[in-house]
Amino acid sequence: MRTLSSFIACVLMTALVGCGGTENDNPTKAQELRSDKTRVVKPTVATQDFADQVKGNRAFAFDLYQQVRTRPGNLFYSPHSISEALAMVYAGARNNTETQMAKTMHYVLPQAQLHPAMNKLDLELNSRGGGAKAADGKAFRLNVVNAIWGQQGYHFLPSYLDVLGLNYGAGLRLLNFIDEPEDSRQEINEWVQKSTEDRIKDLLPSGSVTPLTRLVLTNAVYFNAAWADQFDKQGTQMAPFHLLDGSTTQVPLMTKLMPASYTEGQDYTAAALPYDGKELSMLVIVPSEGKFDAVEQSLSQATVDHIVQGLQNSEVIVDLPRFEFESSLRLGEVLQAMGMTDAFGQADFSGITGTQELAISDVLHKAFIKVNEAGTEAAAATAVIMAGAAPVEHPHLSADRPFIFLIRDHATGAILFVGRVVQP
Repeated sequence: MRTLSSFIACVLMTALVGCGGTENDNPTKAQELRSDKTRVVKPTVATQDFADQVKGNRAFAFDLYQQVRTRPGNLFYSPHSISEALAMVYAGARNNTETQMAKTMHYVLPQAQLHPAMNKLDLELNSRGGGAKAADGKAFRLNVVNAIWGQQGYHFLPSYLDVLGLNYGAGLRLLNFIDEPEDSRQEINEWVQKSTEDRIKDLLPSGSVTPLTRLVLTNAVYFNAAWADQFDKQGTQMAPFHLLDGSTTQVPLMTKLMPASYTEGQDYTAAALPYDGKELSMLVIVPSEGKFDAVEQSLSQATVDHIVQGLQNSEVIVDLPRFEFESSLRLGEVLQAMGMTDAFGQADFSGITGTQELAISDVLHKAFIKVNEAGTEAAAATAVIMAGAAPVEHPHLSADRPFIFLIRDHATGAILFVGRVVQP
């Protein structure tokens, strides 16, 4: 089986390329071929099954962090987007490919229970923010959307399309990868850009879609929320930020005494800063001086659960730099190093086409984060391309040195975004 070698940073992308696709002379503009199954809006999922899978998703979030944390500079990604994009691929995985993917991604439920659980999680996340405000003064937004893009004339099993239609709201959009790979790439990128309010552009870089491409699965997450207690712009001043090498740089540091949840550990201070509506928060973990590497190495689901359990409501003086950056990850080699090897080589995705012609060629992820006095804007996209072949009176969280942060949904415990700021 032929496997494309390039792994490009941007959004998690899996492309399936088959060896025997039928050429089609139809125009490139996607035609949507949905199954006759509409998305289940009230999935039946056992409470324990749901909790187990959300816990599995969190475990993957921190497994991935340990794999990519050695990369220099700031870091930001959406583990939820990655888990969801690969879950759509997983629906067609069989035999050893399925086993490896389940272990790597912490898909702890059988397929028949996993996909309804993922659907329930998305529906809950998409319901957040009723009446709350966004950082741009508009209404709160937390949107999770999926789409799949297939080669015109190529055979995809109706049973596979049904799983994606029922649980991910994703219809099959037909493109002509064979004759018009560049136009197809641009059309997918336009969908991603629109779905993330123009924050994620060029998810699929030039050359990532080829005449061998047969299927591209995409997920996009967009988040825009105001702080429950906004920072005052007049309180923002240029102040030193202490870098890992011992030097300092001047950054705009926001400061406010606000209601928040706070805890201290032996090597860190942490606070959960709520967003308007108080359904989600940003958990900021600031390692003590000289302890960043130790705290980062210990970051895991258990560590974060311990921090969250220790949080106590308080009035907290918060120093937080204003920052904005974009982060890209090449995930193909990372996922293989985590144990998901067959999916990229001798793959069995016969649940997609009925044959073993498809393998993952690229997994791309791209994410954007903007934090200011008003709140937070964050976006991420993932694509899978398949081819064949302390103060005296108040606790004080001072993020004036490198820190780690997570954006969490309170009710489910889902980790939407994970990041690190080493230089704002």
